[in-house]
Amino acid sequence: MTAGTTMQGAGAFAPGLKAIFSGEQAWCGEKMMLSSDLEDAMPLRDFLGGGGLRDALERYAAHHPAADRRAVASYWSLYYFSALNIPYVVARRAETRLPVSIDTMTIALAEDGLPRAFGLPDEGEWSEDGDLLDVVAPLVETHLAPVVNALKEKAGIAARLAWTNAAVYIDYAFNTTDRSQPEGDDHWPSRPLFACQHLADGSRNPFFGCLRHDVEAEAIHCRRKVCCLRYMLPGIPACGELCALPELRKQ
Repeated sequence: MTAGTTMQGAGAFAPGLKAIFSGEQAWCGEKMMLSSDLEDAMPLRDFLGGGGLRDALERYAAHHPAADRRAVASYWSLYYFSALNIPYVVARRAETRLPVSIDTMTIALAEDGLPRAFGLPDEGEWSEDGDLLDVVAPLVETHLAPVVNALKEKAGIAARLAWTNAAVYIDYAFNTTDRSQPEGDDHWPSRPLFACQHLADGSRNPFFGCLRHDVEAEAIHCRRKVCCLRYMLPGIPACGELCALPELRKQ
């Protein structure tokens, strides 16, 4: 997916969030917007470093009082990563690199403590759409790594679980916006992200092995390596064939 960019000499600038988050991706504009347009937001660095994250998890846990707190935190993180990763990848596919450092962003919460939206300091800058290993490197370094550490320290969920939760939304966004010609029966545009041990900048790839494709009865299924624990939350539907646990895939 591409969006028009305007060139002036050797420079270029991004088309803006409204142009990027339109059509079938319009909902992304409700999850990621300018901080100046986001009401009741707080600095993301303060939220993660202070008591904000614990308070949000406590508020959400009140809706699942008998559930394992690790499952609550894991499910909370799915909302966080979907609101962050999908708009980020959609924008990069539109040749815009959004400023997603936790030092410059804000976050707003819903009444139940779930992430409602993220605020950005500006609309980003033009950046040529590259391969996925290159696209995710700045997201990992400036945002995902500290968030995974915060979830581990303050919520008790394993880093590998958090990385896998983040991975499923990068996988979804990149595959959904892919316009390349299919090669073979198993067309998986995001495959390199889960098959390479290092990102484009040479750093360790935390998504290596998080997802895989299995073939069963001539059907291809994308599957997690680590379960998200949602089965421990009463009333929450299972994730079907994506689940890491075979006994839960048909529920």
